[in-house]
Amino acid sequence: MRRLLAILLPGLLLLTACGGTPAPEPTPEPTSQSAGETAKLDSVKLTENGDKKAPGVEFTKPLEVKEPSVKVITEGTGDRVKANQIAQISIVAFNGTDGSTMEDTFANDPEQLELNDDLKTSSSVIYNAFVGAKIGSQLALAVPGQAAAEGTEAQPSQLLVVKVISAKDAPPVLDKPEGDAVTPPAGLPTVKDNDKGVPEISVDGVAAPTALISQDLIKGKGPEVKETDTITVNYVGVALAGGKVFDSSFDSGKKATFPLTGVIKGWTQGLTGKTVGSRVLLVVPKDLAYGDEGQGDAKGDLVFVVDILGVK
Repeated sequence: MRRLLAILLPGLLLLTACGGTPAPEPTPEPTSQSAGETAKLDSVKLTENGDKKAPGVEFTKPLEVKEPSVKVITEGTGDRVKANQIAQISIVAFNGTDGSTMEDTFANDPEQLELNDDLKTSSSVIYNAFVGAKIGSQLALAVPGQAAAEGTEAQPSQLLVVKVISAKDAPPVLDKPEGDAVTPPAGLPTVKDNDKGVPEISVDGVAAPTALISQDLIKGKGPEVKETDTITVNYVGVALAGGKVFDSSFDSGKKATFPLTGVIKGWTQGLTGKTVGSRVLLVVPKDLAYGDEGQGDAKGDLVFVVDILGVK
């Protein structure tokens, strides 16, 4: 049951990014910070039901908030969660109007919430609530309802009770690919680093691909990438016709991070199953990229060099 964070939490992040009262910046040794209409969470009472079971939850109904609100209901006895760790959490969610259960993840493996700078930027409310919380703590998060749009029904406020199960350090992100060099077969684009360490791709004499080519140039020894993962990479992309560079993360000096399901099919298919630390050559047919029309200079068959530096 992995739907909850995919459905409810992104909505909460969006709401906290668009409005509400942000919590103050965390102190050097932060504790969990409440925010929003916390008085409306005073009625939340919890009763423990044992391991792997959601607590019994009572609250005054209807619960309605106009801004995302968070409060620690019971404080744990473990270590405090630190910035840049990954918190393992279990969640039970309720309809704020009638108290009916919308989702319960306590019986399953914990969800993961990475407490990084991206979360801090998009939602200081959530970031500051979890950074500094003690392991074992249970927090109440109230999410505002949404008015009915044309063709849709109004959504009530929601109450999420979240238990912090544990926390672990996030896996490191590499600065460059690390692993064993691989000699690619003949006929593929060639890749050499320039004097700045940036890969340059030559497509001279390379035939148009009839299928996706995903070739390791360096075979990393890190975790295997899954289709559902978010990856951190450096990359260069050129058009097969002419070899012109149309995009490069090296130009900005910043690594790129994105979900593997949110990119062209050639990347999703070509990088799934690869390992962190790898440098991968992708020769992508146009039907797995942007087609003949393309996006700017990224049109037709494309060639990429992708350094897989981290995964989560």
